[in-house]
Amino acid sequence: MRQNPSFTLASEEGVKRLIREHPWMTLVSMTDASGLVASHYPVLLDEEADGIVLLTHVGRPDEVLHELGRHELLIIVQGPHGYISPGWYDANPAVPTWNFVVAHLHGTPEILSDDENLRVLEDLVDHFEDAMPEPRRMRGTAENSAYADRIAAGTVGLRIPITRWTAKNKMSQNKPDAVVDRIMTELDGDGSYASPALADEMRRTHTALRAGRAARAEGTE
Repeated sequence: MRQNPSFTLASEEGVKRLIREHPWMTLVSMTDASGLVASHYPVLLDEEADGIVLLTHVGRPDEVLHELGRHELLIIVQGPHGYISPGWYDANPAVPTWNFVVAHLHGTPEILSDDENLRVLEDLVDHFEDAMPEPRRMRGTAENSAYADRIAAGTVGLRIPITRWTAKNKMSQNKPDAVVDRIMTELDGDGSYASPALADEMRRTHTALRAGRAARAEGTE
Protein backbone atom coordinates (compact mmCIF):
# COMPACT_ATOMS: atom_id res chain seq x y z
CA MET A 1 0.00 0.00 0.00
CA ARG A 2 1.44 3.36 -1.05
CA GLN A 3 2.01 5.56 1.97
CA ASN A 4 1.59 9.31 2.32
CA PRO A 5 2.94 10.95 5.49
CA SER A 6 -0.23 13.05 5.79
CA PHE A 7 -2.41 9.94 5.99
CA THR A 8 -0.20 7.37 7.74
CA LEU A 9 -1.81 5.59 10.68
CA ALA A 10 1.23 4.85 12.82
CA SER A 11 -0.44 4.06 16.15
CA GLU A 12 -0.66 0.41 17.17
CA GLU A 13 -3.62 1.28 19.38
CA GLY A 14 -5.29 2.91 16.36
CA VAL A 15 -4.88 -0.31 14.38
CA LYS A 16 -6.23 -2.34 17.30
CA ARG A 17 -9.30 -0.10 17.44
CA LEU A 18 -9.84 -0.66 13.71
CA ILE A 19 -9.64 -4.43 14.25
CA ARG A 20 -12.07 -4.34 17.19
CA GLU A 21 -14.63 -2.23 15.35
CA HIS A 22 -14.39 -3.93 11.94
CA PRO A 23 -13.83 -7.67 12.49
CA TRP A 24 -14.83 -8.85 8.98
CA MET A 25 -11.50 -9.22 7.17
CA THR A 26 -9.91 -10.47 3.97
CA LEU A 27 -7.21 -13.16 4.20
CA VAL A 28 -4.81 -13.35 1.25
CA SER A 29 -2.14 -15.97 0.54
CA MET A 30 0.41 -16.43 -2.22
CA THR A 31 0.41 -20.21 -2.56
CA ASP A 32 2.65 -22.62 -4.42
CA ALA A 33 -0.24 -24.62 -5.87
CA SER A 34 -2.83 -21.99 -6.80
CA GLY A 35 -1.12 -18.63 -6.75
CA LEU A 36 -3.10 -15.89 -5.03
CA VAL A 37 -5.95 -17.13 -2.82
CA ALA A 38 -8.35 -14.91 -0.83
CA SER A 39 -11.00 -15.72 1.76
CA HIS A 40 -13.18 -13.65 4.11
CA TYR A 41 -13.75 -14.39 7.79
CA PRO A 42 -14.56 -12.72 11.11
CA VAL A 43 -11.39 -12.06 13.13
CA LEU A 44 -10.92 -11.14 16.77
CA LEU A 45 -8.05 -9.37 18.48
CA ASP A 46 -6.34 -11.42 21.21
CA GLU A 47 -6.64 -8.84 23.98
CA GLU A 48 -4.31 -10.75 26.32
CA ALA A 49 -1.36 -10.91 23.92
CA ASP A 50 1.47 -8.44 23.51
CA GLY A 51 1.44 -6.58 20.21
CA ILE A 52 -1.19 -7.42 17.61
CA VAL A 53 -2.32 -11.04 17.58
CA LEU A 54 -5.41 -12.21 15.68
CA LEU A 55 -7.70 -15.16 16.38
CA THR A 56 -9.94 -16.64 13.72
CA HIS A 57 -10.88 -19.82 11.88
CA VAL A 58 -11.36 -20.99 8.33
CA GLY A 59 -13.76 -23.55 6.95
CA ARG A 60 -12.27 -26.68 5.45
CA PRO A 61 -10.70 -26.96 2.89
CA ASP A 62 -9.54 -23.33 3.01
CA GLU A 63 -6.62 -24.32 5.23
CA VAL A 64 -5.37 -26.49 2.34
CA LEU A 65 -6.09 -23.91 -0.36
CA HIS A 66 -4.20 -21.24 1.60
CA GLU A 67 -1.40 -23.66 2.57
CA LEU A 68 -1.81 -22.21 6.06
CA GLY A 69 1.20 -22.33 8.34
CA ARG A 70 3.64 -22.63 5.43
CA HIS A 71 4.00 -18.95 4.59
CA GLU A 72 3.05 -15.42 5.55
CA LEU A 73 -0.56 -14.33 5.28
CA LEU A 74 -1.85 -10.84 4.42
CA ILE A 75 -4.93 -9.77 6.38
CA ILE A 76 -6.80 -6.66 5.22
CA VAL A 77 -9.07 -4.82 7.66
CA GLN A 78 -11.11 -1.92 6.34
CA GLY A 79 -13.07 0.69 8.23
CA PRO A 80 -15.56 3.32 7.02
CA HIS A 81 -14.94 4.66 3.53
CA GLY A 82 -16.77 6.71 0.93
CA TYR A 83 -16.82 9.07 -2.02
CA ILE A 84 -15.98 12.75 -1.41
CA SER A 85 -17.45 15.04 -4.07
CA PRO A 86 -15.49 18.07 -5.32
CA GLY A 87 -18.78 19.95 -4.99
CA TRP A 88 -18.20 19.88 -1.22
CA TYR A 89 -15.03 22.00 -1.60
CA ASP A 90 -14.72 25.75 -1.98
CA ALA A 91 -11.78 25.44 -4.36
CA ASN A 92 -12.35 25.51 -8.11
CA PRO A 93 -11.07 23.58 -9.97
CA ALA A 94 -11.21 20.48 -7.75
CA VAL A 95 -11.31 16.72 -8.20
CA PRO A 96 -13.12 14.04 -6.21
CA THR A 97 -11.44 11.66 -3.80
CA TRP A 98 -12.21 8.69 -1.56
CA ASN A 99 -11.77 8.83 2.21
CA PHE A 100 -10.99 5.58 4.03
CA VAL A 101 -9.17 3.84 6.83
CA VAL A 102 -7.46 0.49 6.19
CA ALA A 103 -4.68 -1.69 7.59
CA HIS A 104 -2.59 -4.42 5.94
CA LEU A 105 -1.39 -6.96 8.52
CA HIS A 106 1.25 -9.62 7.90
CA GLY A 107 1.91 -12.78 9.88
CA THR A 108 2.33 -16.55 9.62
CA PRO A 109 -0.68 -18.44 11.05
CA GLU A 110 -0.31 -20.96 13.86
CA ILE A 111 -2.76 -23.87 13.52
CA LEU A 112 -4.74 -24.38 16.73
CA SER A 113 -5.60 -27.67 18.36
CA ASP A 114 -9.21 -28.87 18.26
CA ASP A 115 -9.80 -27.66 21.83
CA GLU A 116 -8.23 -24.27 21.11
CA ASN A 117 -10.27 -23.96 17.93
CA LEU A 118 -13.46 -24.64 19.87
CA ARG A 119 -12.59 -21.89 22.37
CA VAL A 120 -11.97 -19.42 19.54
CA LEU A 121 -15.29 -20.33 17.93
CA GLU A 122 -17.06 -19.86 21.27
CA ASP A 123 -15.36 -16.47 21.71
CA LEU A 124 -16.44 -15.41 18.22
CA VAL A 125 -20.04 -16.38 18.88
CA ASP A 126 -20.04 -14.67 22.30
CA HIS A 127 -18.47 -11.51 20.84
CA PHE A 128 -21.30 -11.01 18.37
CA GLU A 129 -24.15 -12.51 20.40
CA ASP A 130 -23.44 -10.24 23.40
CA ALA A 131 -25.16 -7.42 21.49
CA MET A 132 -28.38 -9.44 21.11
CA PRO A 133 -31.27 -9.07 23.58
CA GLU A 134 -31.23 -12.83 24.22
CA PRO A 135 -27.73 -14.10 23.33
CA ARG A 136 -27.46 -17.61 21.92
CA ARG A 137 -24.35 -19.46 23.01
CA MET A 138 -22.60 -22.30 21.23
CA ARG A 139 -23.08 -24.47 24.30
CA GLY A 140 -26.29 -22.99 25.65
CA THR A 141 -28.03 -26.38 25.60
CA ALA A 142 -26.89 -29.99 25.33
CA GLU A 143 -28.48 -30.24 21.89
CA ASN A 144 -26.77 -27.08 20.67
CA SER A 145 -23.45 -28.18 22.18
CA ALA A 146 -23.53 -31.44 20.22
CA TYR A 147 -24.42 -29.57 17.04
CA ALA A 148 -21.59 -27.07 17.64
CA ASP A 149 -19.09 -29.94 18.03
CA ARG A 150 -20.11 -31.32 14.64
CA ILE A 151 -19.84 -27.91 12.97
CA ALA A 152 -16.48 -27.16 14.63
CA ALA A 153 -15.02 -30.30 13.07
CA GLY A 154 -15.36 -28.60 9.69
CA THR A 155 -13.22 -25.64 10.73
CA VAL A 156 -9.56 -24.95 11.49
CA GLY A 157 -8.63 -22.43 14.17
CA LEU A 158 -5.81 -19.92 13.68
CA ARG A 159 -3.68 -17.70 15.86
CA ILE A 160 -1.84 -15.08 13.81
CA PRO A 161 0.90 -13.00 15.48
CA ILE A 162 1.32 -9.88 13.36
CA THR A 163 4.99 -9.26 12.60
CA ARG A 164 4.56 -6.12 10.48
CA TRP A 165 1.77 -3.86 9.33
CA THR A 166 1.01 -0.71 7.37
CA ALA A 167 -2.09 1.41 7.89
CA LYS A 168 -3.63 4.44 6.29
CA ASN A 169 -6.22 6.88 7.63
CA LYS A 170 -7.20 9.26 4.81
CA MET A 171 -9.73 11.69 6.25
CA SER A 172 -9.16 14.97 4.34
CA GLN A 173 -6.28 15.96 6.63
CA ASN A 174 -4.92 18.09 3.76
CA LYS A 175 -8.03 20.29 3.65
CA PRO A 176 -8.82 23.49 5.62
CA ASP A 177 -11.06 23.12 8.68
CA ALA A 178 -13.98 24.84 6.95
CA VAL A 179 -13.87 22.32 4.08
CA VAL A 180 -13.54 19.41 6.50
CA ASP A 181 -16.60 20.63 8.40
CA ARG A 182 -18.57 20.90 5.15
CA ILE A 183 -17.58 17.36 4.14
CA MET A 184 -18.69 15.99 7.51
CA THR A 185 -22.00 17.85 7.22
CA GLU A 186 -22.61 16.28 3.80
CA LEU A 187 -21.69 12.82 5.07
CA ASP A 188 -24.07 13.26 8.01
CA GLY A 189 -26.87 14.31 5.67
CA ASP A 190 -29.25 12.38 3.45
CA GLY A 191 -27.58 12.83 0.06
CA SER A 192 -26.47 10.16 -2.39
CA TYR A 193 -23.10 9.72 -0.66
CA ALA A 194 -24.15 10.18 2.94
CA SER A 195 -22.17 8.05 5.38
CA PRO A 196 -22.57 8.85 9.08
CA ALA A 197 -19.96 6.22 9.98
CA LEU A 198 -17.39 7.94 7.76
CA ALA A 199 -18.38 11.32 9.22
CA ASP A 200 -17.76 9.93 12.72
CA GLU A 201 -14.35 8.61 11.65
CA MET A 202 -13.44 12.01 10.19
CA ARG A 203 -14.66 13.71 13.36
CA ARG A 204 -12.48 11.47 15.50
CA THR A 205 -9.42 12.23 13.34
CA HIS A 206 -9.93 15.98 13.13
CA THR A 207 -10.85 16.41 16.78
CA ALA A 208 -7.43 14.98 17.65
CA LEU A 209 -5.68 17.07 14.99
CA ARG A 210 -7.31 20.30 16.13
CA ALA A 211 -6.59 19.57 19.78
CA GLY A 212 -2.94 18.98 18.88
CA ARG A 213 -2.73 22.22 16.94
CA ALA A 214 -4.33 24.13 19.80
CA ALA A 215 -1.91 22.63 22.31
CA ARG A 216 1.08 23.52 20.14
CA ALA A 217 -0.19 27.07 19.65
CA GLU A 218 -0.70 27.49 23.38
CA GLY A 219 2.82 26.24 24.03
CA THR A 220 4.33 28.89 21.76
CA GLU A 221 2.52 31.84 23.33
